[in-house]
Amino acid sequence: MLQKRPANERGGGDHGWLNTRHTFSFNDYYDPDYMGFRVLRVINEDRVQPGQGFGTHGHRDMEIISYVLEGALAHKDSLGTGSVLRPGEFQHMTAGTGIRHSEFNPSETELVHFYQIWIVPERQGLRPSYQQRAFPEDERRGRLRVVASPDGRDGSLTIRQDAQVFLASLGENQEVTHELERGRYAWLQVLRGALQLNGLDLAAGDGVAVSEEPALVIRATKSSEVMLFDMP
Repeated sequence: MLQKRPANERGGGDHGWLNTRHTFSFNDYYDPDYMGFRVLRVINEDRVQPGQGFGTHGHRDMEIISYVLEGALAHKDSLGTGSVLRPGEFQHMTAGTGIRHSEFNPSETELVHFYQIWIVPERQGLRPSYQQRAFPEDERRGRLRVVASPDGRDGSLTIRQDAQVFLASLGENQEVTHELERGRYAWLQVLRGALQLNGLDLAAGDGVAVSEEPALVIRATKSSEVMLFDMP
């Protein structure tokens, strides 16, 4: 079964310094039909204006993944990490017992466009940690490249949940297939372009909840970038 979450039905809005779209209920946006999917709790697509950002704030008991599509995102946290995330780079934090961080657009001229994802961890009270890793386009061109997994396989980020996150860059008419094991679920998020998932037409910003499907056939109808979550 495929349940489409159209981009134009997401929550959020344009706040001047921030244009944000919430796939699931978040902050002031509440929709009882979209509280998350399986262990996925948040998928936010954010565009932050130059010189603006999120001040220092705290998180607990969540696996937080950020991915930059355009621009740069400066990060500072209570673990002493100071870094800048650029296109093709992922950041992962285990918030665990508590972590505080800030996110800021350091550019004076360009906006930053990024996704932030929250995944419920395997258990509460984990030790906070931080990781950052680049996944060049040639590693994900025409294929699903694992970027996060519970065992850190193939150089992916290590997350504290039985979930895998994949990223693919597909040229027009390119096709990839992902097999889903029995009892597993998936969420597909279109980051750019347009594609079909098992024949369902999707555009940038659209998401799809997947259940009881043995295989996912993803075919780009124009050059696209897609993120896929495989989870219990």
